[in-house]
Amino acid sequence: MKNSEPVSHVATDAFLSDLRALVTEAEKLLEESPDGAHSGAGSALRARFDAAQERFSDLYAGARKQVISGGKSADKAIRENPYQSMAIAAGVGLLIGVLISRQSK
Repeated sequence: MKNSEPVSHVATDAFLSDLRALVTEAEKLLEESPDGAHSGAGSALRARFDAAQERFSDLYAGARKQVISGGKSADKAIRENPYQSMAIAAGVGLLIGVLISRQSK
């Protein structure tokens, strides 16, 4: 689980930087428009982007906390009941195998 955290953080940063670049290019296009009436649209676009970035960061942080909490509780349950966990995993694997074999016939 620790190995996937930096990758997801890097992916999120890459997504946000791509989004920033998109907004910057959109602002340039609006400023270069011939009628000049869209100059306020660039600042409105920037404000909407900043609000969206803040909401995305909040959602990402909340989702990350929930995933970490779920992983910890699953790890605790598996460590407390290893044989039951193995039996459940084997049963789920058998069920999936039966369903796949039925579809292939």
